[in-house]
Amino acid sequence: MYIPCSVFRRSPLERADERLAWDRADQWFFAAGACHILAFAFLEEHPHGFAAMGLWPRGIVDPGHVYISDGTWAFDHCGWTLESELIAVSRAAEPAMDYQSQPLGMDIDELCARHWYPTRAEFAFDPWSRAHSYIKQFAYPWRSEPGTTP
Repeated sequence: MYIPCSVFRRSPLERADERLAWDRADQWFFAAGACHILAFAFLEEHPHGFAAMGLWPRGIVDPGHVYISDGTWAFDHCGWTLESELIAVSRAAEPAMDYQSQPLGMDIDELCARHWYPTRAEFAFDPWSRAHSYIKQFAYPWRSEPGTTP
């Protein structure tokens, strides 16, 4: 079952100290604070058939979460989830947010500049290799081996 990213929000101390944020378990790290890193690292490995998506709280200009989708399946801190479940569970966890999903339509640099997401250089260490290692832990839902491509 999908666990919404709101469960993993950083504490005020973790928001102020990138080393504390870095030291969280991978799922926590990629759920809150580095979801965009995970999404764009995924796209680097799998550039075809997937899009970076933003989950926007209604009326807010910045997406609250970034994930990958092929239109049916989503990939984020929980690994593979049906996109409909990701959206439904996220909305149920925070009904006042009325999350809306839409394609980002930009690369990671533009996302960071336009929506206040931290760049790779702003993390305590480079999160890119951490993201690639995390991705490899999850088998495609339609295949049995981790790291296989559709």
